[in-house]
Amino acid sequence: MKKIVMGVVIACLPFASSVYSKPSDGGTINVVVQPEPPSLMIGMYSNGTTQQVGGNIFEGLLRYDKDLNPHSLLATSWENSNDGKTWTFHLKPDVLWHDGQAFTSADVVFSVDKLLRQTNARLRTSLAFVDSITATDDYTVVFQLKEPYGPFIRLFEVGTMPMMPKHIYAGTDYKTNPANHHPIGTGPFKFDEWQKGSFIHLTKNENYHVKGLPHIDDIYWHVIPDAASRAVAYETGKIDVLPGGSVENFDVARLSELDNTCVTTDGWEFFAPQAWLWLNNRQGPTADKRFRQAVMYAMDREFAKSVLWNGYGEIAKGPIGSKTKFFDDSLPDYEYNPEKAKALLKEMGYDGTPVRLMPMPYGETWQRWAEVIKQNLKEVGIKTTIVSTDVAGWNQKISDWDYDISFTYLYQYGDPALGVARSYISSNIAKGSPWNNAEGYNDPQIDKWFDEAAVAFPDSKRAELYKKIQHKLVEDVPVAWLMELEFPTIYNCKIENLIDSGIGINDAFGTAWIKQ
Repeated sequence: MKKIVMGVVIACLPFASSVYSKPSDGGTINVVVQPEPPSLMIGMYSNGTTQQVGGNIFEGLLRYDKDLNPHSLLATSWENSNDGKTWTFHLKPDVLWHDGQAFTSADVVFSVDKLLRQTNARLRTSLAFVDSITATDDYTVVFQLKEPYGPFIRLFEVGTMPMMPKHIYAGTDYKTNPANHHPIGTGPFKFDEWQKGSFIHLTKNENYHVKGLPHIDDIYWHVIPDAASRAVAYETGKIDVLPGGSVENFDVARLSELDNTCVTTDGWEFFAPQAWLWLNNRQGPTADKRFRQAVMYAMDREFAKSVLWNGYGEIAKGPIGSKTKFFDDSLPDYEYNPEKAKALLKEMGYDGTPVRLMPMPYGETWQRWAEVIKQNLKEVGIKTTIVSTDVAGWNQKISDWDYDISFTYLYQYGDPALGVARSYISSNIAKGSPWNNAEGYNDPQIDKWFDEAAVAFPDSKRAELYKKIQHKLVEDVPVAWLMELEFPTIYNCKIENLIDSGIGINDAFGTAWIKQ
């Protein structure tokens, strides 16, 4: 594998090479999918489970390894001009859609410039930096940027920029196209059947463009709504793979001890999920920076890590996770220090006004975490009332800014411009979404630095700006950072090479195989 260098043509292997010398062909893998996805149309739905299943049907131009280095997939090589503004991608010939039609540069231009620009809000933000997308021949696509855009090379994974068939979608209403119910991609597996509430069945793509892949014949994604039942299904052998987060944390240790069971936290590097507390910066005690700093000192995050998360994950130091580009490890720590918290509350004149604490409605672990935080805050004199909601209610309250303190976790997508800036820039303060600047933090200097960092060239200039951003935000504490989460994937050890990319289960099965 060769790493990307400005102005140099890159050619990489399509997949990370297996460490096993002779994979076996054949067999079926049974996987949990929870909750049941609303759709498999990955170009229109960004739900985690849509990406888990759809990422094995569709493909992007590139894949990313666990260090977030790009590898070829539908693109065999690419180059960037010396000024950072012209990216040229050379496509792999002889790639077929699942219906037998040829994949060409016309599909790339249509997917990115037409369909995804309309349907994918996260990608659309980055496409604002793209001046034009041109197919110069059937297997060459040129992206002309308005100015250098640092995270551009991180946009080509299947969940962010999936390739869609022009011959199926052009000239149609994308959201009502019948193909949404029978998706047609270029990936290693083809859609076969979906029995709602029961399972989704994918079958091997016999005409896959990577010779010798996939090894697996079938994947069944099983819908099992109850966490305890999911654990039992694995114990009894009905299920071979429990993706990260599909069982309660307190069950992880027990299941990990079962015979022929393997566990890995690999495959989350691209997403780098980070948990924090939304702190409403607009009103009440949480509007005071000293109160927010006191919350940081009051929390025993090491206890939460060891007891609630079984030691998985890392304590978050600030807005950029340690696995994300431009993380600054020189940031000061908010260690567990109740006395500092009390001193800050006394300095601000906190009068004991109660605040509402809203857990995430994602299972018992999050409820227990809320109880731990409630006790931590009580010990320094902060009174809290726990507000319980379902998923829809949680979404609504955060979207309407009707909260004081609330749990959340968001993905970082390998670059601060893609997954971090959205939570802190003032232009992203808008009612109606729980995934933007929901805390209401507003600082013109931070806005300016984030804007400059997205387009600074080369990366050394970006690093300088992101260092300033991290230190300023850690001082202001717009949110209370908790943990860099790790979600262990539990699976039967008969499955080899399950996780070999930075997005894990979302594109895992094309290279996996079963020991016979």
